[in-house]
Amino acid sequence: MARRFVVEADGGSRGNPGPAGYGAVVSDAETGETLAEVAEYIGTATNNVAEYKGLVAGLRAAYALDPEAEVRVRMDSKLVIEQMSGRWKIKHPDMRPLAAEAKAVFPAGRVSYEWIPRERNKHADRLANEAMDAGKRGEQWRPKVPPGGTLAAGAPEAAAPADDALAEPAATGAPAVGWGSADLGTPATFVLLRHGETPLTPEKRFSGSGGTDPSLSPVGRHQAERVAAALAARGTIQAVVTSPLLRCRETADVVARRLGLDVRVDEGLRETDFGAWEGLTFAEVKERFPDDLAAWLASSKAAPTGGGESFASVARRVALSRDKLIARYPGRTVLLVTHVTPIKTLARLALGAPPEALFRMELSAASLSAVAYYADGNASLRLLNETAHLR
Repeated sequence: MARRFVVEADGGSRGNPGPAGYGAVVSDAETGETLAEVAEYIGTATNNVAEYKGLVAGLRAAYALDPEAEVRVRMDSKLVIEQMSGRWKIKHPDMRPLAAEAKAVFPAGRVSYEWIPRERNKHADRLANEAMDAGKRGEQWRPKVPPGGTLAAGAPEAAAPADDALAEPAATGAPAVGWGSADLGTPATFVLLRHGETPLTPEKRFSGSGGTDPSLSPVGRHQAERVAAALAARGTIQAVVTSPLLRCRETADVVARRLGLDVRVDEGLRETDFGAWEGLTFAEVKERFPDDLAAWLASSKAAPTGGGESFASVARRVALSRDKLIARYPGRTVLLVTHVTPIKTLARLALGAPPEALFRMELSAASLSAVAYYADGNASLRLLNETAHLR
């Protein structure tokens, strides 16, 4: 029988818009035991954005506890409850991506929504205010209830700078102060494999999720065989997850067949949609769309011409997939077969690096990178762009 959780979430803004934060608590539906608390200062935002961010965080915390659970969400925001229940339209552009994030955490039908009066949502409201107070002090809120329950009395506050979570997903892997002495157990380790070459790769053409979905070239298939042999020799991979795009699925199939594993597809690992730039070289884009290209290079929030994805949007969906996979494969070594942007994004989030770091990393076709994710939320970039197996 599936576990049943209650998620109570709230968000607030001191100014609307103004300094904002959210809070959420996950409890056992049968016993009422508090299983997890989450909260974060998110910089300048509106009440509604903060409330939606609280909802997303609460659902992610519930998913981390049990991906198969059934969840009852309770909030005092009539807007969020009615919109997520499908009774009200989502008209504001800032709300739509947040609602989409919330819907993507659990499969449809496993989450229900209930409005409650504010006085019955005091726990989440308190957490949101604690997060805003911590942000005002230049600190990061830390939970007193770890995932799984058991109140940690006297848990210390962290003294890490707060991030603007409206622009950036949580950077799992923000460095801790000093060396921790606790045994955090075996981390979840993602071995990140960029797919093998396609006919577009040596020509350095934009090839994302909105183009022709090319298959591997003969060179790319040879690369897949080489990396499969190298990973088989290491003997550490326990599961294989791939982007849905053909070049990744073909690469993953070669490796999984060699390792004797099944392949799981994760939509969040797909490449950026480059819009009208698909199939063009950088020089061709610069000639045809100079202003759009300049804006794209200057801001992670700028999208390619013709309705493509911004790097900020890609980072949000990649971070969501990261969190789901960490919860699904705790302590295991998983091969993620994906693309340039998702791999660079996972690397930069682990390092806490800014978005412009994407332009300062090189990733060859069929290269290997690796990130380890620990139980305390920290991450370690262990490998980037290894190609020794191709030589």
